[in-house]
Amino acid sequence: MNEALAPLREANFRSYWMARLIDRAGTTMAGVALAFAVLHVSDSPGALGTVLAAHSIPMVVFLLAGGVIADRFGRTLVIQATNVISGLSQLAIAGLVITGTAEIWYLVVLTAINGTATAARMPALAGILPQLVPRDQFKAANLVVAVPENALMVLGPALSGVLVVVVGPGWALAVDGATYLLAALILTRVRIPRPAEGKVSKGLVADLREGWTYFRTTTWLWAVVASFSLLNAITSGAFDTLGPVLATQTGIGEAGWGLIRSAQAVGYLVCSLILIRLAFRRPLRWGMLAVALSGVPLLVLGFEPLLVTAMLATFVAGIGSQIFNLGWDLAMQEHVPEEMLSRTYSYDMLGSFVAIPIGQLAFGPLGLAVGIQPVMIVAGFAYVVIALIPLASRSVRDLPRATAAADETING
Repeated sequence: MNEALAPLREANFRSYWMARLIDRAGTTMAGVALAFAVLHVSDSPGALGTVLAAHSIPMVVFLLAGGVIADRFGRTLVIQATNVISGLSQLAIAGLVITGTAEIWYLVVLTAINGTATAARMPALAGILPQLVPRDQFKAANLVVAVPENALMVLGPALSGVLVVVVGPGWALAVDGATYLLAALILTRVRIPRPAEGKVSKGLVADLREGWTYFRTTTWLWAVVASFSLLNAITSGAFDTLGPVLATQTGIGEAGWGLIRSAQAVGYLVCSLILIRLAFRRPLRWGMLAVALSGVPLLVLGFEPLLVTAMLATFVAGIGSQIFNLGWDLAMQEHVPEEMLSRTYSYDMLGSFVAIPIGQLAFGPLGLAVGIQPVMIVAGFAYVVIALIPLASRSVRDLPRATAAADETING
């Protein structure tokens, strides 16, 4: 336990950890709340897909610039500034929803602002951890972040579902906006030197080219990202867009959908606690095998949308996703040079997210034309197959841990 909690002895990491925890407390409520806020304005799956795409499209467009900005100007400053922008835009959405003056185009504009801020924040968040703890504490630091975040993910969606029913979705969105601002304030305590000018002052195009060269010549990196481009399109279209609509059309309901999302978070939490005692010698092999389990909820919802079975399926999917998340973060943090880590994460995120708007915009009309449940079934089978394809590459199957601290609990 002392080894598992060692990163918290670092003052910078403690402040970062607390800021992320507060931020996550609001974010876990926002997804469910925003979905039903849109459905209160318009009950069309297409409207929900449009609002979700308004967040993801600018997020994809500006990701590469976000990675360069984080590597150049300092990741802490970028996180603080974008948290303020996200907090104010989310509070504006909350105000419109609470006062009953929300219209779809208002939500589209404000979520686009939020998505732009997210594009700059995500590479910075992903790349900052190696600057906060020693290299041999990367695994422990990732899990110290993951365990309480996953615990909040258990409570957040369920609480958000209850708030939607009792007082409406606007209040959950207001909490999320406030937590962004509080997290930005706490991050002022993190002291990390800005990058040396000689390392990163080559210019935007040169920095992007350097990151792209590393990305395209690293097989394990682009192979997994290519897979996730399709996997995330399926998740965003089938689960995130059609799922809430299916919940309102069946006995699951809004509160039930919140429980389904919370069950997924329970899987994250249980797995992250177990992983404290385990380490991967082959992080991507185990990660891709495990993430294929995320196709199970789609199959369950497609064949028989019952609350209990859907909760069990998302619990299993949460376990698989957490295994992949840890494996991927370790692969990136241990194998990618620190000075280009945010840029590499931005290429990772761009490739992984680029098809999300397509899924969000296409699955709504597809569900109306073909039927939501048949679309879910096909999407579930496709998800499993696509997740397993990268394992055909030896560079994915055999990528090792790079630190001497890796234990022998799981043998490759």
